[in-house]
Amino acid sequence: MSEENIKEGIEFLEANAKKEGVVVLDSGLQYTIVREGSGKKPSPENQVTVHYEGKLINGEIFDSSYQRNSPATFPVTGVIPGWVEALQLMPEGSKWDLAIPSALAYGEKGAGGSIGPNATLLFTVELINIW
Repeated sequence: MSEENIKEGIEFLEANAKKEGVVVLDSGLQYTIVREGSGKKPSPENQVTVHYEGKLINGEIFDSSYQRNSPATFPVTGVIPGWVEALQLMPEGSKWDLAIPSALAYGEKGAGGSIGPNATLLFTVELINIW
């Protein structure tokens, strides 16, 4: 499963990088701006409140604050590396789609029962507040 996830993730990210509006960072993180906010950007010392939805590249949703109808609040540095990087680039009020390579997500260990080893993850992230 691990090798298959690596291969599928690479193929997905290569194809996604060619789509209009996709920004590819040196780390491999990819994002598309759905809505550009006008607020400040968070720093590592901040906490943020976000709405989000996380999916596997096959479209399976594994977590969603939208479905719970409850935004999440956490430290900027308290999440996976792909989120840490993206959050610090997002102005408050922004909504971005992220494609996160496995190395910036949960890597070889995966997470829980639904995120396998070396899984590339997709998130919609809406930055509501910075604390």
